[in-house]
Amino acid sequence: MYTHFFNLKQSPFSIAPDPRYLFMSERHREALAHLLYGIGSGGGFVLLTGEIGAGKTTVCRCFMEQIPDNCKLGYIFNPKLSVEELLLSICDEFGVALPPQGAGAVSVKTYVDAINAYLLESHAQGRNNVLIIDEAQNLSAEVLEQLRLLTNLETSERKLLQIILIGQPELRTMLARPELEQLAQRVIARYHLGSLSEAETGTYIAHRLAVAGATAIAPFPRKLMGLVHGLTKGVPRRINLLCDRALLGAYVENQPQVTRTILKRAASEVFAGPEGVAAGIGAGARAGARWPLVA
Repeated sequence: MYTHFFNLKQSPFSIAPDPRYLFMSERHREALAHLLYGIGSGGGFVLLTGEIGAGKTTVCRCFMEQIPDNCKLGYIFNPKLSVEELLLSICDEFGVALPPQGAGAVSVKTYVDAINAYLLESHAQGRNNVLIIDEAQNLSAEVLEQLRLLTNLETSERKLLQIILIGQPELRTMLARPELEQLAQRVIARYHLGSLSEAETGTYIAHRLAVAGATAIAPFPRKLMGLVHGLTKGVPRRINLLCDRALLGAYVENQPQVTRTILKRAASEVFAGPEGVAAGIGAGARAGARWPLVA
């Protein structure tokens, strides 16, 4: 395995979230500051958008670790839900008790009344409630409108339920639609998380290698950082995919450092199809033999 070959304690470029590898660029810190400001100001909605793999989950995890003790947090992921299903999920997240029901389905009014009663009780006890909805671009307009209605309950100082919407760039387009104008007006903080710069890409790679225990010659020469940035567009998840495959290639070819040729071949394998063409990878490289999956 390449970890032993490069004297690493573990694979440095896994795409699984690992707090040990936390890397906060200037953009990530700005995004976190917007979330904290939005919640601290007591408004209804906060919006965080970014491309797939840009680090939205990283920012969200940092935010969750910094919320005050008097704040109850609910988290809903990938919410392709109806209004009733979303309201039930909110009740589950906050432990909202529903009144006994008969054999029929629970009505929207029953859910909303129970949630409002819970929010009023929480406020009386000095607690705040924050709901995070990840992959919010999957929400329907009907569900978004119901979320807006849930934020109607307020005091003179703050909303009793604050909602953070996290999603891909199309979420911004959705909220610009005329039928969602009322919700858009309640967004008090919004931030679009951009990609890493070339310099940050190099720092990001060095950081992950250091955490993994790299002490010898750096596997990625500094002169390749421009190419890495160009191939990955500075998106952390793409950087991880490319660098992991490049280290495997260097190991297979018994090279102590990744070369430009190895890097381009790695890109042809992990960014196959139109993305590889856009990155300037030739058809020959894309059609070549692949390195074995041994790392």
